[in-house]
Amino acid sequence: MEEFNVPLQLINLQGDGFHLLVEVVIYGERFNLVLDTGASKTALDKDTIELLIDDHSVIQHLPDQHAVGLGTTTMERYMIMIPEFMIGNLVVKAYEVPIFDLSTIKYAYQQLKLPSVIGVLGGDILMEYEALIDYKHLILKLRKA
Repeated sequence: MEEFNVPLQLINLQGDGFHLLVEVVIYGERFNLVLDTGASKTALDKDTIELLIDDHSVIQHLPDQHAVGLGTTTMERYMIMIPEFMIGNLVVKAYEVPIFDLSTIKYAYQQLKLPSVIGVLGGDILMEYEALIDYKHLILKLRKA
């Protein structure tokens, strides 16, 4: 079993709690995701992904499915297969991820002068890779069989 220690960044939401950020690499670019143990799936910002890809036909529109838990049930849902998704030194190949319009979340972080984020790292990845969060040392521990 391979183990990966991924550094986390603790963000103070100006007296309204904390978020943990994790750096990922998607399409060769580094981004921050909010580590969200309450999110069932990892999700990314559609506008950001569209800027990274040449062929927009790889984005699948799912007209009969909507986002649940992002503050609305009317947000249109899209999916994309990301060839390689890196979390620290963990490489996840051919990862299918939902993408949404997350501009309100990105804007809120910008208004609070926090590091930019492009989505959330959710329960799908956390469960599959047996995640442990070490808050004292700000490390996300992942395991791959």
